Amino acid sequence: MEESKNGQGLTKRRDFLKFLLTGGLLGFAASVLYPLFSYLKPPKQTEVEVTNVLAGKITDFEPDSGKIIKFGSKPVILIRLKDGSFRAFSATCTHLACTVQYRKDMGLIWCACHNGKYNLNGINIAGPPPRPLTPFNVNQKGTEIYVSKNA
Repeated sequence: MEESKNGQGLTKRRDFLKFLLTGGLLGFAASVLYPLFSYLKPPKQTEVEVTNVLAGKITDFEPDSGKIIKFGSKPVILIRLKDGSFRAFSATCTHLACTVQYRKDMGLIWCACHNGKYNLNGINIAGPPPRPLTPFNVNQKGTEIYVSKNA
Protein backbone atom coordinates (compact mmCIF):
# COMPACT_ATOMS: atom_id res chain seq x y z
CA MET A 1 0.00 0.00 0.00
CA GLU A 2 2.83 2.35 0.88
CA GLU A 3 4.57 1.77 -2.48
CA SER A 4 1.52 2.68 -4.57
CA LYS A 5 1.19 5.98 -2.74
CA ASN A 6 4.83 6.83 -3.40
CA GLY A 7 4.57 5.75 -7.04
CA GLN A 8 1.47 7.88 -7.48
CA GLY A 9 3.15 10.82 -5.77
CA LEU A 10 6.18 10.57 -8.06
CA THR A 11 3.92 10.53 -11.12
CA LYS A 12 2.19 13.69 -9.97
CA ARG A 13 5.55 15.39 -9.37
CA ARG A 14 6.84 14.27 -12.80
CA ASP A 15 3.70 15.56 -14.50
CA PHE A 16 4.05 18.85 -12.66
CA LEU A 17 7.74 19.16 -13.65
CA LYS A 18 6.92 18.30 -17.30
CA PHE A 19 4.20 20.93 -17.28
CA LEU A 20 6.53 23.48 -15.68
CA LEU A 21 9.43 22.77 -18.06
CA THR A 22 7.18 22.70 -21.14
CA GLY A 23 5.59 26.01 -20.16
CA GLY A 24 9.01 27.55 -19.51
CA LEU A 25 10.34 26.30 -22.85
CA LEU A 26 7.30 27.65 -24.72
CA GLY A 27 7.63 30.99 -22.93
CA PHE A 28 11.33 31.17 -23.81
CA ALA A 29 10.63 30.29 -27.47
CA ALA A 30 7.91 32.95 -27.66
CA SER A 31 10.18 35.57 -26.07
CA VAL A 32 12.84 34.87 -28.74
CA LEU A 33 10.62 34.35 -31.79
CA TYR A 34 8.17 37.24 -31.31
CA PRO A 35 10.82 40.01 -31.49
CA LEU A 36 12.49 38.22 -34.40
CA PHE A 37 9.28 38.08 -36.45
CA SER A 38 8.37 41.63 -35.42
CA TYR A 39 11.74 42.81 -36.72
CA LEU A 40 11.35 40.97 -40.03
CA LYS A 41 7.84 42.29 -40.72
CA PRO A 42 8.08 45.64 -42.52
CA PRO A 43 6.33 48.56 -40.83
CA LYS A 44 3.12 49.91 -42.32
CA GLN A 45 3.73 53.08 -44.26
CA THR A 46 1.11 55.68 -44.81
CA GLU A 47 0.78 56.95 -48.35
CA VAL A 48 2.29 60.36 -48.88
CA GLU A 49 -0.36 62.70 -50.24
CA VAL A 50 1.14 64.43 -53.27
CA THR A 51 -0.69 66.42 -55.92
CA ASN A 52 2.12 67.71 -58.12
CA VAL A 53 5.69 66.49 -58.75
CA LEU A 54 8.54 68.05 -60.71
CA ALA A 55 9.70 65.28 -63.09
CA GLY A 56 12.60 67.21 -64.60
CA LYS A 57 13.49 69.49 -67.48
CA ILE A 58 12.45 68.81 -71.07
CA THR A 59 16.09 68.25 -72.00
CA ASP A 60 16.25 65.36 -69.47
CA PHE A 61 13.95 63.30 -71.71
CA GLU A 62 14.92 62.22 -75.20
CA PRO A 63 12.11 61.66 -77.71
CA ASP A 64 10.84 58.05 -77.71
CA SER A 65 11.97 57.33 -74.14
CA GLY A 66 10.48 56.56 -70.76
CA LYS A 67 11.50 57.16 -67.17
CA ILE A 68 10.16 56.01 -63.81
CA ILE A 69 9.67 58.87 -61.33
CA LYS A 70 8.47 58.91 -57.73
CA PHE A 71 5.01 60.31 -57.12
CA GLY A 72 4.89 60.33 -53.34
CA SER A 73 5.52 56.69 -52.42
CA LYS A 74 4.31 55.27 -55.76
CA PRO A 75 6.09 54.94 -59.11
CA VAL A 76 4.86 56.76 -62.21
CA ILE A 77 6.14 56.16 -65.73
CA LEU A 78 6.69 59.32 -67.77
CA ILE A 79 6.98 58.73 -71.52
CA ARG A 80 8.14 61.20 -74.13
CA LEU A 81 6.71 60.19 -77.48
CA LYS A 82 8.48 60.51 -80.84
CA ASP A 83 6.59 63.74 -81.56
CA GLY A 84 7.92 65.29 -78.32
CA SER A 85 4.67 65.13 -76.32
CA PHE A 86 4.53 63.57 -72.85
CA ARG A 87 2.26 61.00 -71.22
CA ALA A 88 2.31 59.67 -67.67
CA PHE A 89 0.71 56.60 -66.09
CA SER A 90 0.92 54.67 -62.88
CA ALA A 91 3.96 52.39 -63.21
CA THR A 92 2.24 49.65 -61.22
CA CYS A 93 0.91 46.79 -63.36
CA THR A 94 -2.77 46.12 -62.81
CA HIS A 95 -2.16 42.35 -62.74
CA LEU A 96 0.20 41.70 -59.81
CA ALA A 97 1.56 45.19 -59.02
CA CYS A 98 4.95 44.74 -60.72
CA THR A 99 6.66 47.87 -62.02
CA VAL A 100 6.17 48.41 -65.75
CA GLN A 101 8.73 49.91 -68.13
CA TYR A 102 8.79 51.60 -71.49
CA ARG A 103 10.13 49.38 -74.29
CA LYS A 104 11.42 51.51 -77.14
CA ASP A 105 11.97 48.43 -79.33
CA MET A 106 8.31 47.39 -78.96
CA GLY A 107 6.89 50.92 -78.81
CA LEU A 108 4.78 50.10 -75.76
CA ILE A 109 4.66 49.82 -71.98
CA TRP A 110 5.69 46.34 -70.84
CA CYS A 111 5.44 44.38 -67.60
CA ALA A 112 8.24 41.86 -67.21
CA CYS A 113 6.46 39.71 -64.61
CA HIS A 114 3.97 38.00 -66.94
CA ASN A 115 4.59 39.72 -70.30
CA GLY A 116 1.74 42.20 -69.87
CA LYS A 117 1.57 44.89 -72.55
CA TYR A 118 -0.05 48.31 -72.63
CA ASN A 119 -0.24 50.72 -75.55
CA LEU A 120 0.98 54.31 -75.21
CA ASN A 121 -2.49 55.35 -74.01
CA GLY A 122 -2.09 53.01 -71.01
CA ILE A 123 -4.70 50.53 -72.28
CA ASN A 124 -3.98 46.84 -71.71
CA ILE A 125 -3.53 45.11 -75.09
CA ALA A 126 -1.90 41.75 -74.28
CA GLY A 127 -1.13 39.43 -71.41
CA PRO A 128 -2.89 39.06 -68.08
CA PRO A 129 -3.43 42.72 -66.96
CA PRO A 130 -7.19 43.09 -66.31
CA ARG A 131 -7.50 46.88 -66.72
CA PRO A 132 -5.64 49.94 -68.07
CA LEU A 133 -2.97 51.88 -66.19
CA THR A 134 -4.11 54.92 -64.22
CA PRO A 135 -3.32 58.08 -66.24
CA PHE A 136 -1.66 61.18 -64.78
CA ASN A 137 -1.61 64.75 -66.08
CA VAL A 138 1.60 66.13 -67.58
CA ASN A 139 2.08 69.91 -67.53
CA GLN A 140 4.88 71.94 -69.00
CA LYS A 141 5.85 75.18 -67.26
CA GLY A 142 8.70 76.80 -69.12
CA THR A 143 11.34 74.12 -69.53
CA GLU A 144 10.13 72.03 -66.57
CA ILE A 145 7.80 69.02 -66.69
CA TYR A 146 5.31 68.48 -63.86
CA VAL A 147 3.19 65.37 -63.25
CA SER A 148 -0.07 65.62 -61.32
CA LYS A 149 -3.05 63.42 -60.47
CA ASN A 150 -6.15 63.50 -62.64
CA ALA A 151 -8.98 65.34 -60.93
